[in-house]
Amino acid sequence: MTLTLAEGSHVIYALQKTRRYKVISIDNYHNSHPAALSRVAQLAKDNLPPNPAEFEKESTVIDEYKCDLTNSDEVRAVFEKYGKGGIWGVIHIAAHKAVGESSEIPLTYYFNNVVATISLLQIMSDYDCTRLVYSSSATVYGTPPEIPIPETTRLRADSPYGTTKIMCEQIIEDLCHSEPKRWRAISLRYFNPAGAHPSGLIGEDPRGRPGNLLPLLAQMAGGRVKDPVLKVFGNDYPTIDGTCVRDYLHVLDLASGHLLALEALSPDSNVFDDCEGPRHKAYNLGKGKGTSVLQIVEAMRKATGYNFKCEVIGRRRGDVPDLTADPSLAERELGFRAPQDLETMCRDLWNWQTKNPQGYAGV
Repeated sequence: MTLTLAEGSHVIYALQKTRRYKVISIDNYHNSHPAALSRVAQLAKDNLPPNPAEFEKESTVIDEYKCDLTNSDEVRAVFEKYGKGGIWGVIHIAAHKAVGESSEIPLTYYFNNVVATISLLQIMSDYDCTRLVYSSSATVYGTPPEIPIPETTRLRADSPYGTTKIMCEQIIEDLCHSEPKRWRAISLRYFNPAGAHPSGLIGEDPRGRPGNLLPLLAQMAGGRVKDPVLKVFGNDYPTIDGTCVRDYLHVLDLASGHLLALEALSPDSNVFDDCEGPRHKAYNLGKGKGTSVLQIVEAMRKATGYNFKCEVIGRRRGDVPDLTADPSLAERELGFRAPQDLETMCRDLWNWQTKNPQGYAGV
């Protein structure tokens, strides 16, 4: 059994598609919706072969628990239900993740992202669950000294959010170092996931105003966000058009990276063969191609037919000029690929938005 912390519907989809994992989901639905789980389970059922075996049918059923990682009693009760050794591994996605907001409420971010992770790791240890895929972030690099960014780049975040990710990676590293024969962990440094499942059944539906550029543009084009003008934070960066550059990858390609990382934690994997110390590695998940804010706006204009109006305002604290991945290590060691292009990401995102104009709330 694999425990997914936070809804992560596209990751669950990737796990269920293999029909080899039984998924347990823990989420407090702070920024997600229970309806996503029922929809992704339906996708899994629809993908079953004729006359499926019992284990294949069971793989489509998600054990769902509404609880908060900051409440250790609630989380411990979930682990207790399955007993020691009953949960094979954990994919830890849950976190507050808005760069700007983290500068406004840093203590909330440190408590929710760091303290909760420490509590989770202690509970995992108590229940002999010692395989972890941790969702980190490209923000750990801050303003990187070289582009594209390799994993060997020094870690120096420019926001409290990024700092929480560095802290959690270090905690995981220290834990793996303390018990090298017991723990295996992989930290995945996300760049910028985008798009949605091509069916339009599952997609990104943040509560409130979207904090990420692409879902914000989709909701503006669909009329859900009423702002007539997109505010662009700075156009004086040393980039192709002065706006920030990010590395976008399709959310399904990102989800496949989680599956590859989870499989790399198995005893027969050779991913850690070159590790003399702790069995913890970090990998970039990105395409290796940067796209500016204005280029994203143009791509979404083509996908939606909506004429976005932009207003350039001052830079935002925590933003850095360019975050473009060097994904070669993940490609070489995990077999990771991110083949889907920006046009596909925008098309799938717009398909999700038009089929779900009010998100999951419209169900």
